[in-house]
Amino acid sequence: MALAWLLAALTLVAARWIDPPTTAVHIQRRLQAWIHGTPYHARYKFIPLSQISPELQHAVIAAEDARFYQHHGFDWHAIQLAAEDDMDGGRMRGGSTLTQQLVKNLFFGTGRSFLRKGAEFTLVPVAELVLGKQRILELYLNVVEWGPGVYGADAACRYHDETSARNIGRQQAARLAAILPAPRTRRPERMNRYSAIILERMRQVGW
Repeated sequence: MALAWLLAALTLVAARWIDPPTTAVHIQRRLQAWIHGTPYHARYKFIPLSQISPELQHAVIAAEDARFYQHHGFDWHAIQLAAEDDMDGGRMRGGSTLTQQLVKNLFFGTGRSFLRKGAEFTLVPVAELVLGKQRILELYLNVVEWGPGVYGADAACRYHDETSARNIGRQQAARLAAILPAPRTRRPERMNRYSAIILERMRQVGW
């Protein structure tokens, strides 16, 4: 366990300069397709943050982690709200930050366990320390799942909107960000209500 953690930490250090060729989620989806005998075609192209439209960057932050630039890996306010919603029997909010989601994508896949959560909890501060906010955002936008076999901003923009990540528009960006909680089942064209909320959040912070 200690060796696995050390290797993950060293991988995070290397990720400051080296773009990951794959992630745990990518491998998980390929294995699932092989087990079920279903076709699988991965779309994954890593591009610099400078080639991803600020509109898409801002939309994803507004949708997934509004306090991204204020916290140090864990948004305790969001976690508290998530716990309160759960205790009240309401719909569980997403309390994970972009940093937590990045660590999960890179090393743990989509499964849930207390062991995985514990390892994630110790790796998130490492990611924040060695990567910094802009590299975390760049990595997240490039590896996150955006549809069946669709990974990263550029693949998502080309798959869903037939354009590049550099040229994606504001409305399109909000719709893409709106599907991230469930990218394998949601479709951007059906995200009218949630994309409007994301656009309002962007407007409120001056984006």
